[in-house]
Amino acid sequence: MNNTNVYLAGPDGFTPVLLAWHRDILMPAVAAAGLTPLSPWGKLADEFAAALALPPGPERVEVLADLDGRAGAANAQMIDASAGLLAQLDGVDVDSGTASEIGYGSARGLFIAGVRTDFRPAGDNEGTKVNLQVEYFITRTGGRVHAAIEPAIAELAAALRPQDG
Repeated sequence: MNNTNVYLAGPDGFTPVLLAWHRDILMPAVAAAGLTPLSPWGKLADEFAAALALPPGPERVEVLADLDGRAGAANAQMIDASAGLLAQLDGVDVDSGTASEIGYGSARGLFIAGVRTDFRPAGDNEGTKVNLQVEYFITRTGGRVHAAIEPAIAELAAALRPQDG
């Protein structure tokens, strides 16, 4: 049985609007393509909300440091369980956590597709759409940086799903 797990790398969970898009649009679109989306934005969200509601001080720092470590480990485990990675590349620069996940996924041999819908230039020069190292780690897997989410998902599906016939 082929692994169709796709890790969804991106900063979507840091704002309510992007989190709603992530859960209501992105995850169903990935699933509709016959892939299994693995999202970093879920299991610890309530714990982070509770920790951030604590008053500033040593207890809050300690709780957040523990959660940060657990979140990083959980994300690495999801990447390890994946065959592909879908990277959200919008913004003035690629989110540093997303860039780290791209590098880790590339080193682990995952197929990576990127999507940058942001029209602002973010490449190091005219030859790249985003940071040249980020783009290299995507293209070395056979993937590309796309201007829309649909072709990025289609590219992942073609690379990960078993071929008919």
